[in-house]
Amino acid sequence: DIKAVRDDLLICVDHEGGRVQRFKSDGFTHLPPMRVLGEMWMRDALQATDAATACGHVLASELRACGVDFSFTPVLDLDHGPSGVIGDRAFHRDARVATMLAKSLMHGLLQAGMAACGKHFPGHGFVAADSHVDVPVDKRPLKTILADDAAPYGWLSTSLQSVMPAHVIYPKVDARPAGFSQRWLQEILRAQLGFTGAIFSDDLSMAGARRIDGREVSYAEAAAVALNAGCDMVLLCNQSVDGGAAVDELIGGLQQALDAGRVELSTQSDA
Repeated sequence: DIKAVRDDLLICVDHEGGRVQRFKSDGFTHLPPMRVLGEMWMRDALQATDAATACGHVLASELRACGVDFSFTPVLDLDHGPSGVIGDRAFHRDARVATMLAKSLMHGLLQAGMAACGKHFPGHGFVAADSHVDVPVDKRPLKTILADDAAPYGWLSTSLQSVMPAHVIYPKVDARPAGFSQRWLQEILRAQLGFTGAIFSDDLSMAGARRIDGREVSYAEAAAVALNAGCDMVLLCNQSVDGGAAVDELIGGLQQALDAGRVELSTQSDA
């Protein structure tokens, strides 16, 4: 029905497996959390990569059969331990293992005609705070982050079709969360790591997106900052209740910002 109205709209979902799997009934396969694949890697790496490819193929095939175009997966965050919101959504603590398993999962997605989205750049796994309800702060230096958590984005820069940045502040790099930072998105992700795909914001209704530069912002303001920082698309999720007032507010406010020249849309993505 949606496609009959607008056939160019992307219908997207967070559908990773484990506890973040939006479709679980009506014949959908219950996919394991990605940590299971990491544990399998420690016993048999070849079996783990085959299983990751199979997971990606099943995930994408079932969603595509129901008209869903795209899932925000794979999670490239590393399993440092303290993060409850990431936890078993991560493949492994080792960036090399996470990269190999993610690449295999992405191969399965592509076999079924689905693109991939690596998240949450440059890494959400080190901090304990949950950006859904808090503003996490990762105080590590840039050199450490690039050598560890962000490494998969460099290794997969030519394979990933899209990336989603984290609503996490890395104060030794920028005072703004990564998804609102030109330093992270344009200077580091694009220029330094060579990523040329699309950048999606994370959900703008999350607590980590509601405070920028020390003040609370509206959805439209957050969207404008994200687009100016280098995002190509912004997400506002779980806000369709009450007649979709929040979505209307975002669209109306963003249109006003565009008309006033306060938003400069990114032209760097070739996706």
